[in-house]
Amino acid sequence: MKPVVTSRRRPPAIAFREAIESATSQGVDRDAMTLHLTRADASLLKRDGTLAVSDISFADGVMKFLGVTVQEGGVVSSELILPK
Repeated sequence: MKPVVTSRRRPPAIAFREAIESATSQGVDRDAMTLHLTRADASLLKRDGTLAVSDISFADGVMKFLGVTVQEGGVVSSELILPK
C-alpha cells in the first residue's frame, strides 16, 4: 500500500481519520500503521478541540491517534505509513 499524504486544505485529524479507517477496512492492523507527522501537523492534532478524548492518547512517552502510533517531526509532509 502507498503512504497517504495529507492535503494542506484539510485538518490532519480529518484526513488521517479517513486514511486510518480506509486501511482498517482493508484489513490493516492499527498496530502495524504509523503516522509520521510534521511538527506543525502534530501541533494541530494535539490542539484540535473537536477530537474526542478517546481519539488521542499520550502514554509512556508515546502519542497515539485512533490507536495508531504517531512519530513527530523529521518529514516535509505528513503521511500514514502502512506495512508493505
